[in-house]
Amino acid sequence: MRWRDVKQKKIDFKQKEKKQNQDQNDYAGVFDKTKAFITDSFLLATPIIYIVIYLIMGSKENFGQNMLLGWAYILVPLCIVVVAFLSKSGQTPGYKSQDIKLIDNKTGETPSVVLVFLRFWFFIISIVSIVGIVMMFFRKDKKALHDILSSTSVVKL
Repeated sequence: MRWRDVKQKKIDFKQKEKKQNQDQNDYAGVFDKTKAFITDSFLLATPIIYIVIYLIMGSKENFGQNMLLGWAYILVPLCIVVVAFLSKSGQTPGYKSQDIKLIDNKTGETPSVVLVFLRFWFFIISIVSIVGIVMMFFRKDKKALHDILSSTSVVKL
C-alpha cells in the first residue's frame, strides 16, 4: 500500500487494516487441541472401544487375535460420529469444551461432510506417521498434516 494512494483516497487505510485483521484467523494452540483430543477420546472413542472389545468381539483375547477387524469395527463408527459432529457444527464435544472450531480455509465456514471425512482419515495417517502430528509444534499456524491435506483450520472462538 502506497501513502500516495491513501492520501488521494484511492485506498481507505482503516478499511485495509480491518480487512487484514479479519483475514488473520486466531488459530487454536497445541495445548487446546490436545485437551480437546483427550476429551473426545474419553467421550467418543472409549465407549466405542469398550462396545467393540467386550460386546462385539467377546473379550480382549479375541480382539488381540483379530486386531485388524477389531480396529475396523472401532474406526468406522468413530468416523461416523466425528464426521457428524464436525460437519454439523464444526465442533466435537472436546472442541466445544475448549471453545475451538473447525473451519474450511476456502470459505471460512463449517466444512462439508466429504472434507471432514477426508480429514478424519488423514488424521489417522498423521497419528500413525507421528511426523504429521509433530509438525504442528513447528508451524506458526499450528496446523498438523491432516489440516494441511484437508485445507482446514482449527480456530479459537
